[in-house]
Amino acid sequence: MEALYWRYRDWVYSLALRLCGQREDAADVLQETFFYLFGKFPGFTLSCRMRTFLHPVVCHLAFDRKRKRRRAVSLEGEPEPEAPPQVAPEAERRALAELVADLPEPQRDVLLLRFADGLPLEEISGRLAVPLGTVKSRLHNALATLRRRLDR
Repeated sequence: MEALYWRYRDWVYSLALRLCGQREDAADVLQETFFYLFGKFPGFTLSCRMRTFLHPVVCHLAFDRKRKRRRAVSLEGEPEPEAPPQVAPEAERRALAELVADLPEPQRDVLLLRFADGLPLEEISGRLAVPLGTVKSRLHNALATLRRRLDR
């Protein structure tokens, strides 16, 4: 279990950070992912690559955490403290991350697998269990949506 953790923790954390956008949430997703994985032992049989198994787990936990954060209300009724001003590249990165987060989930998944993870379209098709043509159309539609939103 320790070897699995050390081998995949950086990958899980970076994926969670890309999806959540906040370090604290990504660290929580990392912990919950391995808690889920280790809960499968003993008797766990891996029938695919470990990353293929972990990817949907991380995505689900990250999106769930992000959804909960949006719904969270300050218990004290005080406004959240403002974040320090960001430098332009960081602000642009966050703006792009928000645009990507607003895409429909199937398009977002294809876009992240293609450009963040660098997977070829055929492998994305296999991971998501959808035809190659569907992967291509989702990627095309996601990019078209991003272009329209960036032009505004």
